[in-house]
Amino acid sequence: MNATTPQTTRPIPAYGHSAVDYEQRVDYERLRAYRLDRARAALESSECGAFLLFDFYNIRYTTQTWIGGALGDKMTRYALLARGEEPVLWDFGSAARHHQIYAPWLRPENSRAGMLGMRGAISPDVGLMRSAVTEIKGMLVDAGLADLPVGVDIVEPPFLFEMQRQGLKVVDAQQLMLDARQIKSIDEIALLSMAAAMVDGVYQDIVEALKPGVRENEIVALANKRLYEMGSDQVEAINAVSGERCNPHPHNFSDRIIRPGDQAFFDIIQSYNGYRTCYYRTFAVGSSTDSQRDAYTKAREWMDAAIAIVKPGIGTDQVAQVWPAATEFGFANEMAAFGLQFGHGLGLGLHERPIISRLNSLESPVEIQEGMVFALETYCPASDGFSAARIEEEVVVTADGAAVLTKFPAQDLFVANRY
Repeated sequence: MNATTPQTTRPIPAYGHSAVDYEQRVDYERLRAYRLDRARAALESSECGAFLLFDFYNIRYTTQTWIGGALGDKMTRYALLARGEEPVLWDFGSAARHHQIYAPWLRPENSRAGMLGMRGAISPDVGLMRSAVTEIKGMLVDAGLADLPVGVDIVEPPFLFEMQRQGLKVVDAQQLMLDARQIKSIDEIALLSMAAAMVDGVYQDIVEALKPGVRENEIVALANKRLYEMGSDQVEAINAVSGERCNPHPHNFSDRIIRPGDQAFFDIIQSYNGYRTCYYRTFAVGSSTDSQRDAYTKAREWMDAAIAIVKPGIGTDQVAQVWPAATEFGFANEMAAFGLQFGHGLGLGLHERPIISRLNSLESPVEIQEGMVFALETYCPASDGFSAARIEEEVVVTADGAAVLTKFPAQDLFVANRY
């Protein structure tokens, strides 16, 4: 199927955001149970006695808690999921008290104050990491698990060294947690659809504002405002790229003034209840050229070919093979072109499994499974040497193939505010 093929079944819903008594919408209790069960199954299938999680998305997946994204890179929150035990979370002290009141699925005694040093701002010599590892090891001893490896997803070197100093064997848990997260439940898929619907609306606002004289950063401001008004819990990034900045692709935004006839593309990365979008659209401003339209047609053909082949049981190598080799669109090799003809899983994290690219998928393919959700991205430079087309669609893998979540028109180059 491609992005315009009618579906024979009902579309994936994009519910209203309120809780109501007259419709069954997202069931958050069922969502929390599904995620914890998947994490526990990953633990049970491993050699580990416990997972010690620092990755913000793994923490949310297992404890169903969240605090401000600005603290997400400080490596101070952590959670322990041990065999046969309930999850334990260490968080900023006031956040831990809040969880005790508002997150009853966690036992009150399992929401604990914690602090490890804010990525070294408090020196490891102070002993916070040493005390934390001692507490964790004591819990594992009490549970009879201290002789088994501890799976860790990401970690600061001083914390890792302290775990080893205290006799804990550390192994990688990130691969296991990514495996757990790759198959989405009906509630996760609904949240991803709701997040995509928000961006559908923002693109309508963008095309109405996309006129000569507006700056890229003004479009970014507009999109941020609308997304937060709609209920986004994090606008992670918005790329706004126009005119001569389109090729090569800079993956950012600037204060460039958009001019008549420019090609412009945008990527909106945001989340609703944690579930992310990655959603590119390309426009021409006022008018378009043959070169711009030709590039867009090629990018669309590559996109439709990828969507058409997606179904359970095929390999990610088969998807990557429908895209051009790097040398066919002006790059020396696949590393230089990585991220342009590209697919990546979507969920609580922006880049989950599967990652689809000629860089990795041809040699190490992953089987596509029903319930996966991922974004597919294509990019085609224009023959004028500076314009380019960028398209992205988010798809759910169903038994019948790919169902497309991203609805803003993209089959042809959209000319905003045509002259």
